[in-house]
Amino acid sequence: DAGGKTYRMQTVTLARHAMATRFELLLHGESAVSLRAAGEEALDEVERLDAQLSLFRPDSEITHLNQHAAAAPVRVTPGLFYLLQRAQRLCAESGGIFDITIAPLMRCWGFHGGTGQLPDPAALAAAKSKVGMNLVVLDEENFTVHFTRSGVNLDLGAIGKGYALERAAEILREAGVHNALLHGGTSTVHALGTQPDGDAWTVAVERPPEAFEPVSPTSRKSILARVPLRDEAMSVSAVSGKSFQAGGKTYGHVLDPRTGEPAEGALLAAVALPSATETDALSTALLTAGLAGHDTIANLRTGMRTLVVARTDAVGQLRLKSRGLDGLADAI
Repeated sequence: DAGGKTYRMQTVTLARHAMATRFELLLHGESAVSLRAAGEEALDEVERLDAQLSLFRPDSEITHLNQHAAAAPVRVTPGLFYLLQRAQRLCAESGGIFDITIAPLMRCWGFHGGTGQLPDPAALAAAKSKVGMNLVVLDEENFTVHFTRSGVNLDLGAIGKGYALERAAEILREAGVHNALLHGGTSTVHALGTQPDGDAWTVAVERPPEAFEPVSPTSRKSILARVPLRDEAMSVSAVSGKSFQAGGKTYGHVLDPRTGEPAEGALLAAVALPSATETDALSTALLTAGLAGHDTIANLRTGMRTLVVARTDAVGQLRLKSRGLDGLADAI
């Protein structure tokens, strides 16, 4: 009660399509009007970033960069420059497992605008020669980007949604929204504050669909973990989604930039950290690194919570490795 007025907590939900997925916001506060205004501003920022970062928009800043940066240094906006710097650091820290120069390989494997195809070996070797952040020169003094080899292309698909959610969360905080849940396509979620009852937001990590075969979905738990989040983000990366079969083998859309081949180290990976930009990137890195590389990725950040899931030789069983998550068995 303030000045004779009693305030009741309001809940506002908003959604918008961007970055080829659905972004949703669940906002709690005292004024529905203020919440809606803040939420619309946050979603406007997501749309702006989609227009800036999309590889598939002919007028995006990334498309312009990909078309011209091999010929001469290209000046970019400060926001994009700092995002590319973060991506460069994440690439170095992960030993090249996370690399935004993956675009030539994605195209070669038929995953840009398609469902995938087996590449010609010569074409694959040519694409691989154009991948590596060592081929990208970032000049902080002039905010320019230069590719040292023709054919280098950037693809921010493994960091863009997380960055958009992080920016949206910053806008909500600046507008005085302290309790909210944001997600982009369910693969990345960002929790601000708590639920109205004061409890942390709880997000479920589902068992990967491939693990059901040939076991019936009803015969196994469908939830691997329930993760409490408070002022924290979580991203889940999985090989499910874009994939194709050839020669009795399934090839997923998550490629290992070091080998040029689809990642086979895991079925699913999840990472929780305060930064949605980093969870988006590092969940992709963890999926690629798999069980063997779990500790390397998990040690990159203090307090990082992780989960990586892989097949075992036993039908219907999974091998898990995690850090900071409770209630998980080694094999289920």
